[in-house]
Formats: sequence, C-alpha cells, structure tokens
Amino acid sequence: MRTIWMIATMAAAVPAAASARDAELHTFHCLHGCPVGAPGTNDVVVREIYTLSSNDLTKMADWVAYRVTKESIGQSGDRDWRADPWLDDDETLAPAAYDMASGKLHIDRGHQAPLASFSGTPSAADTNILSNITPQSSALNQGPWVRLEDREREMAKRLGVPVYVLTGPLYERMMRPLPNGGDYQRVPSGYWKVVALGDGRATAFVFDQAASRGDDVCAARVSIRHVELRSRLRLFPNATNALMPLDLELGCSEQAVIDPAPSVIPAEKRSLRRRRVEGPVD
Repeated sequence: MRTIWMIATMAAAVPAAASARDAELHTFHCLHGCPVGAPGTNDVVVREIYTLSSNDLTKMADWVAYRVTKESIGQSGDRDWRADPWLDDDETLAPAAYDMASGKLHIDRGHQAPLASFSGTPSAADTNILSNITPQSSALNQGPWVRLEDREREMAKRLGVPVYVLTGPLYERMMRPLPNGGDYQRVPSGYWKVVALGDGRATAFVFDQAASRGDDVCAARVSIRHVELRSRLRLFPNATNALMPLDLELGCSEQAVIDPAPSVIPAEKRSLRRRRVEGPVD
C-alpha cells in the first residue's frame, strides 16, 4: 500500500519518521479514523477535498471520504475527465475506458466525492479524476444518489457544520464490464454511503445499480454494521461510542426499515438427497 499526500497541506498530519505502511492514516476528511480492511495493495490518495483508497485491480476506489461545508459548496462546473496523475498507468483508468459505456450499459461517470459539493473551492476539478469516478447507472446517479447529495449540502448549509461522508462500491454479482475497461475491471453491482456529523450521529444507505430514478432515498437506509459486513470494511475504527441516527436531519421522518434478512441456503429435496446417499436405484 502506498499513501500519496497533497504535500502542501497534508504532509504534517503524519510524523516524518513513520512509513505509510506502519502509520495510522489521519486526514480531516475521515471522522473517527479512515476505513480499514481494504486490500494492502491499495493506494491511499489524500487530496485537498477528499481521501480515497484506490484498488489496483478494479482501478477504482474501494472507499472515498470527504467533508462538505457551506463554504465548499458551489454550482457544478465543467467535467474534464482525466486519469489519476498520482497513480501508475496500470493502476488507473483512462478516459477512453468509458467510451460507448453510456449507450451500451446505461451508465454515467458517477462521482463519489461530488463536484457540486466542492465547486466553491479551488480544487473542484479534482473530483473529475477517474479514481474518484465509478460506472453508476444513469437512473441511480441522476435519481436517489444525487438527491442524497443534495441533502448533504442542504444540511451543511442549514446547520453550519461540516458533514462527513464515506462512500464506496459493492461487487456482489457479475455486471457487464466497461467496453474498454481492460482486464479485471468490474462494474459495481451497488453502492453504499454513510453521512455523519461530528456530534456522533450518522445514517447509512445502500443502493443497487437497478434502482429506479424515482426511488425514495429514505427507503435505502440500513445500519452501519450492515454496510460494514457487505463492504468488508470497518468504517469508523476510532469511534468509542455507537453512532446515533441522523435520519431526521436528512429528511427521513419515518422509522428506518429493518436491515434486509440474510439469504439462507435452501434445504435439499428429500428424495434427491436420499438418492445421493443410498446410491442409484436398480
């Protein structure tokens, strides 16, 4: 694992004597510590407006952490897609990887750290770097996903406090790959997101790539533990107390739905099981 820092602003966060491999990661984007559990070969990239863990095989981030404030928000600007200049060529997708993807797969280039949340900063263009982008269904990206981003920004403005967000992809079933994505590249089957405040409140969401444009954001709520089990990450490793729900601040007034029931292995049909145990019948 390599940790790549925005040297001018972030390098002082880690003692000079500590290596990236044996030091804990501290950035102001992560509340209660950055997620742990991603592959050790990932590259952790720390920029002014987000921190992410880029996977060498998928060439996309396993998690992205960002911090929205009322000052960072602006109107969405131009989308100038580019490969991540801080990663090796074989560790990042190039813009051509998305050629023809929209028409064939019905997907957008989906921002993990959103452009509009940082268009009030000089670093807004960094949201268009492809390590921060994933192939996200157009219906999800332009529907419940952007509506949740809108609620993050509205809350930052209304409360006047930073809003901390963790987000990342799920790979739980095979999806058609990007036409020009190359070997091992995978299109996520879904996405997770956790929105939190520094006062100890947080709410988690999971969205499937098959989500409809009009789906209710609040219906996608799950527990933080649910996200951790599915993403195989520990999201708030330094938290000392359980985080309380942030539902009401996010406009979710109804009681949260219970986590989906885990799948079970179906019982074998008795006749088939007996035949395998006893052998063929003459």
